Amino acid sequence: MAKKLVRFDWAMKKMLRHKANFDILEGFLSELLGEEVKIKQVLDSESNKETEDDKFNRVDVLVEFADGELVIVEVQNSKEYDYFHRMLYGTSKVITEHIKEGQPYAEVKKVISVTIAYFDLGQGKDYVYHGTTVFKGIHKNDILTLADKQIELYKKNNVHEIFPEYWVIKVGKFGNRVKDKLDEWIYFFKNAEIKNDFSAKGLQAAGEKLDEMKLNEKEAKDYKKYLKELRDIASEQHTKMADAQDLIKKGKIEVAQNLKLMGLPNADIKKATGLSDEDIDNL
Repeated sequence: MAKKLVRFDWAMKKMLRHKANFDILEGFLSELLGEEVKIKQVLDSESNKETEDDKFNRVDVLVEFADGELVIVEVQNSKEYDYFHRMLYGTSKVITEHIKEGQPYAEVKKVISVTIAYFDLGQGKDYVYHGTTVFKGIHKNDILTLADKQIELYKKNNVHEIFPEYWVIKVGKFGNRVKDKLDEWIYFFKNAEIKNDFSAKGLQAAGEKLDEMKLNEKEAKDYKKYLKELRDIASEQHTKMADAQDLIKKGKIEVAQNLKLMGLPNADIKKATGLSDEDIDNL
């Protein structure tokens, strides 16, 4: 039987920032990036400070790897149309915060942005997306690469390794069909549970440390409050959506009334407004 665990976003907020629990985040990021990673420290920055408006809607953490790369891991719970812009702002802010005045541009930190989205961000059929910066020739169709001297100086093999990288995991698009180790993590993000046969890096530690039954009284109370806040946000958004649908229907009815006064047949009014036959008959 799968063990019920606390939500990953709450764990990031309360538990994963502690060095003793770095193995959980290291496991997830190792499976995502396809390489063994080691977290040096969790950093605070202006770009990941909480505000009263989004402290329940968004949870993020900024970590530094042992090799100096910076990674933003962010969980977003509700829809924001400008979220892509927010991702860009986040990486840009981290870059500028971590280069000192007078340093050469070669000291710019590599930043990776990882978003775990509990809403449908953009349009696409997949549930994991990866974005990098690639310079492609418009005439020769070739990819711009680093010169040998640049590879020697900056210890990078490709141009895209210098620029920010973006990962987006759309939790709602995941159909609970586990095909690989990363899917095991995404299953955990979606269901807050880990199956007994899961073996992805960090999941065993997550299963031991994020067990809901092991929370102390204060943690349990805080966690229940967090879940209630998320439900309140979801309820508020549902209400706004229902109100918006009512306004749209009201507008369609007004258009239909005008079309009826102009003498258009009901079939044409239905086609123009999308209203049902019953709605049009009741005008």
